[in-house]
Amino acid sequence: EVQLVESGGGLVQPGGSLTLSCVVSGSKFYDYAIGWFRQAPGKGREGVSCISPGDGNTYYADSVKGRFTVSSDNVKKMVYLRMNSLKPEDTAVYYCAAVDSSYSDYLDDSGYDYWGQGTQVTVSL
Repeated sequence: EVQLVESGGGLVQPGGSLTLSCVVSGSKFYDYAIGWFRQAPGKGREGVSCISPGDGNTYYADSVKGRFTVSSDNVKKMVYLRMNSLKPEDTAVYYCAAVDSSYSDYLDDSGYDYWGQGTQVTVSL
């Protein structure tokens, strides 16, 4: 059983930055990849980024490449999503989720077994 808790959401102006945090408990950290997903009102859930703490590999959706950076602190069992140059279209509830590290399509949410409760990110003037 894996538990995930996100934090760090809030209101930010366009062009601003936020860092989301996800604390992972109840698991062997290296057995899982941790993904970030988002869901805007009236839209489906979108894969944003993922990190595999065991090998350090990272993955990004085209919509956030060059603006978002995912990282992990393997001692603290934390995963971070640094979001720069935020746009209004980045407004969504952001979730972190865990999947077995053998999973192959890290930005596809269908394979993820464990989810956090979500944190709201609003990009607006």
